[in-house]
Order: sequence, then C-alpha cells, then structure tokens
Amino acid sequence: MRSFAFVAVVLRALAACALGALALAAVAAPVRTEHVEAELVADHAAVGPGDTLTAALRLHIGSGWHTYWRNPGDSGLPTTLAWTLPAGWQAGPIEWPAPKALPAGPLVNYGYEGEVLHLVNVTVPKDAAPGSRATLAARADWLVCRETCIPEGADLTLALPVAATGTPDPKWARAIEATRAALPQPLRGWMVSAKGDGPTIALTLAPPAGAPDPGAVRFFADEEGRVEPSAPQTLARDSSGSYVVALPVSSDLKPFTRLAGVVTADKGFGGVRAATVDVPLEGMIVAGPKPKLDAPSVSFEPAAQPTAGLSLAAAALLAFVGGIILNLMPCVFPVLSLKALSLAAGHDSRRVIRLQGVAFAVGVVGTFVALAGLLLALRAAGEQLGWGFQLQSPAVVTALAVLFFVLALNLSGVFEFASLVPSSAAGWTVRNPYADGLLSGVLAVVIASPCTAPFMGAALGFAIAQPPAETLAVFVALGLGMALPFLLLSVFPQWRRVLPRPGAWMVRLKQLLAFPLYATVAWLAWVLGAQVDNDAVMRLLATLVVVAFALWAWRAYRGGGSRGWSVVAAAGLASAVVVGWPLVNGARDAEAAAARAPGAAAETAWQPYSTTRLGELENAGRPVFVDFTAAWCVTCQVNKRLVLNTADVRAAFAAHDVALVRADWTRRDPTITAALGALGRNGVPVYVLYRPGKPPLLLPEVLQKGTVIDALATL
Repeated sequence: MRSFAFVAVVLRALAACALGALALAAVAAPVRTEHVEAELVADHAAVGPGDTLTAALRLHIGSGWHTYWRNPGDSGLPTTLAWTLPAGWQAGPIEWPAPKALPAGPLVNYGYEGEVLHLVNVTVPKDAAPGSRATLAARADWLVCRETCIPEGADLTLALPVAATGTPDPKWARAIEATRAALPQPLRGWMVSAKGDGPTIALTLAPPAGAPDPGAVRFFADEEGRVEPSAPQTLARDSSGSYVVALPVSSDLKPFTRLAGVVTADKGFGGVRAATVDVPLEGMIVAGPKPKLDAPSVSFEPAAQPTAGLSLAAAALLAFVGGIILNLMPCVFPVLSLKALSLAAGHDSRRVIRLQGVAFAVGVVGTFVALAGLLLALRAAGEQLGWGFQLQSPAVVTALAVLFFVLALNLSGVFEFASLVPSSAAGWTVRNPYADGLLSGVLAVVIASPCTAPFMGAALGFAIAQPPAETLAVFVALGLGMALPFLLLSVFPQWRRVLPRPGAWMVRLKQLLAFPLYATVAWLAWVLGAQVDNDAVMRLLATLVVVAFALWAWRAYRGGGSRGWSVVAAAGLASAVVVGWPLVNGARDAEAAAARAPGAAAETAWQPYSTTRLGELENAGRPVFVDFTAAWCVTCQVNKRLVLNTADVRAAFAAHDVALVRADWTRRDPTITAALGALGRNGVPVYVLYRPGKPPLLLPEVLQKGTVIDALATL
C-alpha cells in the first residue's frame, strides 16, 4: 500500500510539472518600448484540435499616456494586429473593450489608459496533431500619446502546444474571461432609436420598467465622420421616461443610414456598464459646425476637475452666493441704482413696493432661465458657447450701448419716457407699476451676464455639464441670489428711515446716476472696438449722436412744438438706423478683426493662446500663467489693471520665468470654450498656473496681488 501511495504522489508531481511546462510554453517574453509593455497571451495553456481559444494583445501603458480605440476620436490611430498563423489556423477581428473619453485640451480622444487586453478569437484546425507545437505570430502597431504622440510597435509570438484536449491557462484565463464579460453587449429590455434633426441626432434609450438611473451617459460612434467627438453631448429625460442623448453631428460628415457604436453609463444599464447600439437613423442630418481647433498636440493635462465632486445642492448653494455677490459687480450697479432710487422716492404703498420687488425677482430668475435654455439649445446644436455668449456678438453690444445711452439721457433730463409713447400707454404703465420691476429684472440680468462673481465659476461649470433639469435648477439659484437683496429691501423697507426726506436731492441723485450709465456706454464702445475695429466705434458714436438728436426733437414736438419737429425726430431716428445697421447686421468682417486681440500690441509680454504654443512652452519646461479673459468682462479688466499689470506681479512673473498667455474670449472661439470646459469652467475670468511636474493651479475669479504671488511661490 505504501508503494502505491508513493507512486500516486510521483504521478501527481509529474502532472503538475507537465501542466507548468505547458503554461511556460504558452508564454513569450513581453516586449518593452519606451512607454508600453506588449505581449500576446491566451486563455489556453494548451489547445485541442478544433478548439477556439481567445488570444489577447496585452498593452500595459505608462502613467499619463494612452492608446486608441477603433475610432480614435478627434485625433490618433487605432491599434492594429497583423497575424501570421500556421496553416489552417484562423484569427478573427479585435473585440474592443469600451473606451474612455480622454480630453486633450480642445480635443476629445477615445482610448485606453493603464492596462488593456484586446481580445481575438483564434480557431484551431480539426486536423491539428496532438503533440505538435504551434507558433502564433502577430505584428502589433499602436500610437501612444501624452503631450506628444509616438508610433510604436512590436513583433510578438505565442507558442502553444497541441494536446488531445485543451487546458486553461492558470495565469490569463481569468483575466481574459473578465475582459470578455465587460465587453459591450446589446441592451436587453431597452428600446433604442435614433432620429436626425439637422446638426443633432437624438439617441433615445427607453428603459424597461423598474430600471435604475444609468447616471452619466456617453456615446462613442464606431466610425469617424458620424458624431463630433469634442462637442458636448447632453442628456435629458422626456415625458415618457426615456433617456435622450443629443449627439452633435460631425463637421466632417460621411453619410450613413445606421447609428452604430457603444454607449457607456456611469451607473450601468442593469449591471452592464457598456452596451452596443446599432439602429436605423431616421430623419435628416447635416454636418455640424467646423470646430476651430489648433494642431492636435496637447500641451498640458487639464487641471483636476473642480466640479467633479460637486453635488447639485452644493452647486446651487455656490450659485446662490455668487448671485448675491453679483450685485456688487460694477456691471450691475447702474440698473440697481435706478431701482434703489425708485424705492427711496416712497410714493407707492408698502404693498405696491413689495409686489414690485417680487416682479423684479421674477424678471431676474426668468431671464436667467431663458438665457440658460438658449445656451443649452445652442450647445446641443453644436455651438461652442459659454456664459456671457451674448456679449460676444457686436450686434448685442451695439444694442446695449444704445439702450444705456437712452437711459442715461433720460436720467439727465433730456426727455421723459412718458413722452415717447401715447398717453394711453403711459397711463397703462402708471396703473401697472409691476411691469417696471419685471423689466428692470430682465435688464439687470442682461447687463450682469458677462460678469462672473466668486463661487459662480464652479457652479456654472457644473451646471452646463448636467442634464437640462439640473442645469436650470442651478441657474434658478443664481437668479434668486441676485434678486434677494432688492427683494428684501422691498419687503422690509425700514431702511428708508435713514435717508433724508424726499426733495431736491433726489433730482440731483437721479442726474448723478446718469454718469455710470455713460461710463457703461464708453465701456461697450471699447468692447465693440476690440471685437471689430475703430471704424465700428466711430459708427456707434455717430449712431448715438443721431439718437440723442432724435430724442431732443421729439421732446420739442411733445412739448408744444410744431408738427415739423415730429418729422425731424422721425428723420433722426431713421438716420440712426441707417448709420448703425451695419453693426447690427454684421456687415463688417468681424472674423478678421477678432484676430486682433485687444491690448495685444501694447502688452507684448502676453502671448496669444493656442494649444500649439502651450505645447512648445511645456516642452521647454517653463511655468505658464494663462489668463482667460474677454473685453466685455468687467471683472477681467479690473483684475488686469489692479493686479496683473502691477509692477509687483510683473516682477514676480519675471523672477520665476513664467510665460504669460492670454486666451481672449471677446468673440466666440471654440478652442478657448473647450479649454474652459476641460477646467470645469464655463465663463471668464479664469486664471490657471501650469506648473512643470505638478498639477495645474486654478486661482480665484477676483484676484489680489498676494494671491498671484503666493501661487508663484508653489513652483
């Protein structure tokens, strides 16, 4: 009996050694390039005749680098495999794991980081002879990228013994099985459809009853020329409970009739994180707008998303506080001064004053919601826009300049608004004082929208990336914060006790308040000059002169003058339209003028923003300070004058050899919009210090000298 036991032990040891030898026979040494370790592995240590095994190209990618999916996105190349197999052996195509969206400056690529297994089914011929040995060879080529892209490749082999029956590989069978289980699979129980509507495709995912919320959803088209990778995809839920993903059509559209790709969900589709989509495309599509992107090289990894851990409640709170602070911004002061003056007069009853405050709040909140809805609609249509987008239009700047000039003339006593309208309409405004509060709220938001107060940046950056309902909730919180101070003053008007009694001082104060409006007009004229040219400024000034003349002539007519004065006033107004219409109609070539960044000639230390230039600076190992700004952003100009252009800060920049880059967003620029989005921001000002070997550092919206100098000390 002891001899039999001894023999059994020996046989088990020999079997273990044989199995180990088979496993070693199936392994070839990995090939190491500068940034990737590559090898061929399989789920079988030995194969039997007629078996189907799964071979895998294993790529272990260096930290910070990535390779690409079958559709690489905005740039890059997919990984390829060219097989050389023994006679009768056959290899299928690569089965691609679900990719990740990899922002790279203004671009978005599709690919992999860390370690990835590219699976391939290999069929063994039925006449394979047990005891023989098969060598599978493949040429693998890939593009690995970080700031720069490097084509790499390797000739790989995998030797597999042929046995009577197949044997699992003890090292790789489980990893390959896990990779296969995670491959995108068709959505089970979900109804999927796709409908084109011009530059947007609506991908509708109708869940089965009781399906949990999938969370954030992203679609990856199987082929290029279908969906624009760098344009935002928005997720909404319709009245039927279906999830609708708005996909921007590619600017390099290649006509197609089926929408095929992979859709991923943060929370999964019932346990499946990625699913395949292949459905007929209904409706009609057209190519989306062409992104204005620089060279595809990327200079820096984007700063850690400051909104990544932000909840809806936290974003709403930040927006609410930012809205309160927005009342202190210089762009809002003129309109709020007018409302404060109307309350100080004290002619209305307490009830009327309270309702006027409510009307003002409704105007503020409603206008914020309307602007947010317009912004979401334009972004869904493929436009690269951010907060303050309306001030990027010369037509809007011109219209606001005329509006504020007319308001200033009214405060100066040149005319009264009641004289501009028939007596019946003027009587209606007296009987409906709440309309004044509502319109004042609208006007306050329009002029305040270019400003970004503290706390607003992170909140707006979070909001734009969320489903529409959450986006609108954040904007409502922003509007409530802005409306709150005036609303409180109207509901609790005890503050009027500290003011002098109504009298001549109110007339003088009203006239004095005209000058902030005149200053606003001067600022808007400067913005227009930065957007277009000096000829546009001259045309605007001529328009304002003619408008002032027309209002003066109309006042003369309504004051008892002859009917000829009304003709003169009408002729003056018509002349103003003729003179100013080219600005409103955009007749000038503003695109050419946009290349002339405001102040660029005078501030030669600042370089214009481009991803290419950032790449050059990063490769040189220099720290870079980027100023995301716009001529219409008052906060930006205040920071520039009081902080960035001061001797102390300039000396600190020079001492640390900091390259200064200015991203001018005065006119629409998709490259800058995408860069702001990568930083979790959607408006200006934004200040970023890129530090070699360290994560980028975001500075507050309202700068102080000490803040900048302390940031430079971290280099």
